[in-house]
This record gives sequence, C-alpha cells and structure tokens, in this order.
Amino acid sequence: MRVLAYLDPGSGSVMLQALLGGVATVLVSIKMFGKRVYRTLFFWRRHDDEDSEPAASTTTAAEHETEKEPV
Repeated sequence: MRVLAYLDPGSGSVMLQALLGGVATVLVSIKMFGKRVYRTLFFWRRHDDEDSEPAASTTTAAEHETEKEPV
C-alpha cells in the first residue's frame, strides 16, 4: 500500500499553535472558574470569604444627611 501523505512546515506550525491555544484556554478557564470549582469540590471546608463578619453599622446616604447638624 502506497501512502501519498506528507507534513509540510505549515502543518507543524498549526499543530504547535493548537497545542499552545489549548493550554492557554485551560489556564484562563482555571483563572476564571477556579474558585467556584474549588468551593464545589471542597464544600465541607470553611472558606475565608464566609468567615468575615458583615459591618455592624450599615447606614444609607439618606441617614447620613439626617444626622448632619444644620448650619
């Protein structure tokens, strides 16, 4: 059986580009969704974001205006 296929220099370039593009895609996906995946996989652990207490006094801008003394 005779094979008439060959790889020219452009084929290697395309394969290298596809490989690097795949690696870049995986890294960007990990960066974007890594925290969500980590929390899903390790749901039983306590996370730092959940430990922080909310601020004790939450006043709105309107409440600040009423607290000011008249001039």
